[in-house]
Amino acid sequence: MAFRLPTLVFAFVAAPLWAAAQSNRADDKAAVYYPDAVWQHKIPTESGLDPARLKEAVDFAVANETRNPRDLVLSHYQTFGREPFGSAIGPIKERGDPTGVIIHRGYIVAEWGEPLRVDMAYSVTKSMLSSVIGVAYDRGMIKSLDDTVRDYVAPIQVLSPTVLGNKSERLSASDLLLPFDSPHNRTITWDHMLRQTSDWEGTLWGKPDWADRPESPTQWTTRPRHKAGTVYKYNDVRVNALALAALSVWRRPLPQVLKETVMDPIGASDTWRWFGYENSFVVLDGSVIQSVSGGGHWGGGMFINTYDMGRFGYLTLRHGKWRGRQLLSNQWVDWALTPTPVQPTYGFMNWFLNTNRQLLPSAPPSTFIHLGTGSNVIFVDPEHDLVAVARWIDGAAMDGFVKRLVASANVM
Repeated sequence: MAFRLPTLVFAFVAAPLWAAAQSNRADDKAAVYYPDAVWQHKIPTESGLDPARLKEAVDFAVANETRNPRDLVLSHYQTFGREPFGSAIGPIKERGDPTGVIIHRGYIVAEWGEPLRVDMAYSVTKSMLSSVIGVAYDRGMIKSLDDTVRDYVAPIQVLSPTVLGNKSERLSASDLLLPFDSPHNRTITWDHMLRQTSDWEGTLWGKPDWADRPESPTQWTTRPRHKAGTVYKYNDVRVNALALAALSVWRRPLPQVLKETVMDPIGASDTWRWFGYENSFVVLDGSVIQSVSGGGHWGGGMFINTYDMGRFGYLTLRHGKWRGRQLLSNQWVDWALTPTPVQPTYGFMNWFLNTNRQLLPSAPPSTFIHLGTGSNVIFVDPEHDLVAVARWIDGAAMDGFVKRLVASANVM
């Protein structure tokens, strides 16, 4: 089956997947292993996996490399760069070989490619963004996800070069950015933004909301505005607006927050970076801070190695727990795994859910993935205590890879 970001709108509400996931929580089992700085390996037979079928899964992933160029600048201008206002404004780097790692019960049982190579992760970044918002909620910095985002976002001063001329000649131009101040945007809640159902309107960092995966040109500026919460639309401009809102809550760079609250506690390396855009700098409390992007749609986002992606996936497998610390609350992970009513295969960004096996027919319904263009995939299977990172795999081949991986665990 072709594997791509869902765009369909569904009218039914699926049963919450988190209930199934809770019954299979690997962190409830005895003697759970968490990797130290040196991640321990096991051969498949030690871990109870079928080595031949596991090798089939790895070989399948390697053989099904994405067809997009390894020169990701060229790839950008063959894809997202063809959209209106599609020019790249964040860093982009050439990618490496198909790469991955498979983790069973916390131990590495297979790896391929260049797991230490730092590459773009594209929209896997969104799961990092939702995590720093989750920590803010857990700490009481956001009181309710049903609160409107506007209540938390003060006027924003954008850093820009000095404009020559008389300021009185620019009477219609605002000195401040007010991203949640229009009549529609005032109604948007944190939950709407996290589930990509906000229909946020506006232009941010030079990108209009309608320019991301645009409709027909005749509808670019005239389409009807949907009531927040009623329609799902995958849209990176709105994700970047959420990142800016999160920056307003934390009042410090989000990469620092992620490092302190998530990445350092799980033992991630110091080689990952989270970039924004060349024009996404703001002045906050007297300091210049870059508002980061939620993906690589126009460049930027997370640049990260495969082992660090595996650690993050293992954190989500363990329901936000790492050793004795609950880094993301059970409540937050439950919500992230709850289907969005108008898009049941989506939880919080970027937790894609296998509701009714719609995304991955060969995987259990309780599985979920953190997904980015590339494809960059973190596959999480609570039923089999598995995490797999597959990078630069053709999206249409993902279910074939998962089918072989799950088969290797079903011999137990």
